[in-house]
Amino acid sequence: MKLYDNEIYMEDVRYVCGLDLPWNRLQDKSIMLSGATGLIGSFFVDVILEKNLADGLNCTVYTLGRSEEKAKKRFGKFDGNPYFVFIPNDVRLPLVCDDVKTMDYVLHLASNTHPMLYATDPIGTIETNIIGVQNLLKFAVEHKSTRFLFASSNEIYGENRSDVELFDEDYCGYINCNTLRAAYPESKRCGEALCQAYKAQTGLDVAIARLTRSYGPTMMMSDTKAVSQFMKNGIASEDIVLKSAGTQYYSYTYMADAVSGLLWILLAGESGEAYNIADEESDVMLKDLAAIIAKINGKKVVYEKPGVVEAAGYSKATKARLDGSKLKKLGWIPQYDIQTGMERTIRILKSLQ
Repeated sequence: MKLYDNEIYMEDVRYVCGLDLPWNRLQDKSIMLSGATGLIGSFFVDVILEKNLADGLNCTVYTLGRSEEKAKKRFGKFDGNPYFVFIPNDVRLPLVCDDVKTMDYVLHLASNTHPMLYATDPIGTIETNIIGVQNLLKFAVEHKSTRFLFASSNEIYGENRSDVELFDEDYCGYINCNTLRAAYPESKRCGEALCQAYKAQTGLDVAIARLTRSYGPTMMMSDTKAVSQFMKNGIASEDIVLKSAGTQYYSYTYMADAVSGLLWILLAGESGEAYNIADEESDVMLKDLAAIIAKINGKKVVYEKPGVVEAAGYSKATKARLDGSKLKKLGWIPQYDIQTGMERTIRILKSLQ
């Protein structure tokens, strides 16, 4: 069964389309996004194109990606759709679109987002999060964009100093920059600083979304994050493999809530502000997350020691729970707690086997 044939998935798409957002700001406008085939980006594209179909939004989506074959496979449903445009591009290279004069909104969602890539491609991780941001910021300025949105990460907070339970947007914890693993959080921090520099120096309107550990049926099977590996075990009817004591306490977000949060920030957020997309109902210890997924699939949790390369990509943060109250004040209301989100994800993924 294809993703678009799955009623649960389309229910998620229609749910976001039906939110009481200021959609009029996208009426007859254009959006460009990097990372369009990723977990978050692909669902975002589906939402906008469904909103076009359902309510005549007439918003053109320009998707950037290194692989046209991958984009065609993911978005084949929209072949011939005048509101869907694919542009082959590696965001680490300057973006040239001679036939595009104005781009109303630009979103930078592309990034290496899982441990194995942090360990094996730290250069690519840094370049995407810094050079990629710079290239798209310059593009946004040159094309008179209404707003630039940077998808940052909970990892910019570093390690919890044991002084707070939840990280608000002003919190700053310790990151050892002289390590391989620092490639991801430090480059995300620098990406945010670049956004503020462009706002101050060019007048570009910028906003920053700090995503938590996101999950959903649009995840890549090659993703090496713990939650993705648990899912992979689950849909294969295997025991859930936990490669630590599992006491890490993190915030998680289901893809539909992550994208609804992005839309609230894009359309209603204050210029220059950063917002956590997080809800306490989806905070969970890693061992308990493993147990939830094991129970859904009728399996058990087993422990295994990680390989050296794999371990090198792991975060050193043992507690990273985010305070989402600032975004909720804009109007964002999360729909899915961790149990519900996991159940939906697994049901959809199993239907695709």
